Amino acid sequence: MNFKTIFKSLKNRNMLKRMLILLGIIIAYRFLAHVPVPLAEPTQLKEVINSVISSSDLGGFLNLLSGGALTSFSIVLVGMSPFITSSIITQLLTKAIPKLEELHKDGESGRRKINQWTRMIAVPLSIVQSIAFIYILRQTILANNTTVLSDPTIMGWTVAVIAMSAGSILLMWLGELITEQGVGNGISLIIFAGIVSQLPQTITTISSSLFDTSAGSLNVFNWFTIPVNPTSFWIAIILGIVSLMILYVLVKVNEAQRVITVNYAKRVQGNSSYGGVKSILPVKLIAANVIPIIFAVAFLSLPAFIGQILKASGNASYQALATNLIAWFQTPTPGTWTGSTMQAFIYPAVYFVLVIIFTYFYTGIIFNSNEIAENLQKQGGFIEGIRPGKQTEDYLNRTVNRLTLFGSLTLGIIAVLPFAGEYMMYAIAGITGSKLSIGGTGLLIVVSVALESLRQINSRALMVTYDDYK
Repeated sequence: MNFKTIFKSLKNRNMLKRMLILLGIIIAYRFLAHVPVPLAEPTQLKEVINSVISSSDLGGFLNLLSGGALTSFSIVLVGMSPFITSSIITQLLTKAIPKLEELHKDGESGRRKINQWTRMIAVPLSIVQSIAFIYILRQTILANNTTVLSDPTIMGWTVAVIAMSAGSILLMWLGELITEQGVGNGISLIIFAGIVSQLPQTITTISSSLFDTSAGSLNVFNWFTIPVNPTSFWIAIILGIVSLMILYVLVKVNEAQRVITVNYAKRVQGNSSYGGVKSILPVKLIAANVIPIIFAVAFLSLPAFIGQILKASGNASYQALATNLIAWFQTPTPGTWTGSTMQAFIYPAVYFVLVIIFTYFYTGIIFNSNEIAENLQKQGGFIEGIRPGKQTEDYLNRTVNRLTLFGSLTLGIIAVLPFAGEYMMYAIAGITGSKLSIGGTGLLIVVSVALESLRQINSRALMVTYDDYK
């Protein structure tokens, strides 16, 4: 990344306008995250929700991805989940239905129609999820013998559902506005902003644990004493070193690519000759970037979410299924790793497999080897030793599949590493409630989105400062 070029590009009015629009949309999103749903008195509701989600890893994870919207029971609580779900549905249908696949290959107009259908599917999904969120929250609060949401009226339900659905659709629109600016993926950047907004709270929690000297202070070689908790200090040092190492590997994996040399045949038309040059076709190790992580997390939250709905329904015939769904797909706490059952391994194992599946799935969508092979053949380009057409397509498929295999396995391992970290912290120091798995997933999303966004900003910066290098 050339940060000098990026800062220089801000002198360009168009570039500055795009960056200011991005900043304004993120500020608007953070403002919306603190606008409560009109269901009860906001202060009391926030206190009750804080007490409810503090004992739930799923609640803490949803709160992290929503940027604190869950604790405020904000109108954007549903977030980008309906749009992500509808995107998965339309992309699966595009691969399954030939007419949709033809429409996708039809160019910009076809993709615009598919995007419009994705938005339309997201609307009923946002309504269903809004009703489910309110229902689960009400039943959970009532189970704790609190009357904050005891008996909302039909009008209250209607207003709340409309507010949350509108918030989700508004967020979808804001995400598309960001994408149109060409400075990053709108969905990813909104999730990125939500996670980063929780950093001050995380730093405060770590600091309070670090400077809690009730159990003693750190003695350095019996020379002097530092007023910090010894256990928390060494754990913070180890976590910092491991995080930097994971960060380094993650950056390298995101930036890694295979460069394929493409030769163009020399053509003569009249008195002019064309071609006869070499070019490159870069193929990224992980072409899908952070999307597999986001899809996997969204998919994994569904079983536990359904379990919460079944449990809140109070129907005795569904209670066993609800309990199992919540137990199997709840983020495992360090204590569960010491049990004799395999329950704690279900979530990490499914998470690992889903990351690999979605990496292959999304790479297959964004990297169309057939289209690339056809374009190379039309332009007179060929890969050395490979015949144009079908052989080029097969070669590109083999190359991408090998790269995706290694990249997806690496991404999956990095994604489940925090679970091992939680177990080690529990086994060595007896620390529970560290929620490293939540922070680890957040770190993956933040780093991947930051790299991709910086890459797009850098490309646009090079475009607007191109004349300065002539």
